[in-house]
Amino acid sequence: MVIEGLDGAGKRTLADALVAALTARYASVTRMAFPRYGANVHADLVRDALHGRLGDLAESVRGMAVLFALDRYDAADQLRALRRRYDVVLLDRYVASNAAYGAARLHEDAEGPFVEWVRALEVDRFGVPVPDIQLLLRVPMSVAAARMDHRAQGERARRKDRYEADHGLQARCAAVYDGLAAGGWLAPWSVLDGTAGAGQLTDVTMRLLGG
Repeated sequence: MVIEGLDGAGKRTLADALVAALTARYASVTRMAFPRYGANVHADLVRDALHGRLGDLAESVRGMAVLFALDRYDAADQLRALRRRYDVVLLDRYVASNAAYGAARLHEDAEGPFVEWVRALEVDRFGVPVPDIQLLLRVPMSVAAARMDHRAQGERARRKDRYEADHGLQARCAAVYDGLAAGGWLAPWSVLDGTAGAGQLTDVTMRLLGG
């Protein structure tokens, strides 16, 4: 299961609640967040680029997309092993994030060529596992921005990266996410109201899982 959404949508909060709910029902669950900062060199290069430490690398939409994709390629065998071992593998961001943010940077929609390029790269060429279900946490831009500001204030060592700080990009990305979900891109989607409480969102998600 993949949780997708804008920066500040509440993905980590929902993941925490889902892990607790699934464990309480004696389901085995594990989780992973992409990019895997600190665990993979490609993810670390992404972080450096997003914070302006790699010159003009971040200006290349496809260059950045390849780094994001290589992080998942490196994790692909691990993901397949986790699927065999656990009842639920919960991912905070996955292939759709790459498609949504890259398309938004290029001012394309969910049916544009960049989205297809990402699918061909990650699924066809790199062979990353396709998720069973994707959850889109949809929130108003004002809510996402306020949450990001609060997070940045609470984590003194963490400043916003260039994607998080670009409100125009975030707005375009939200539209691409809506298109991906409406078209059932890559795997089935369920759209959730990200302004709802974690308990309500967890109950809705558990029903989707049949729990």
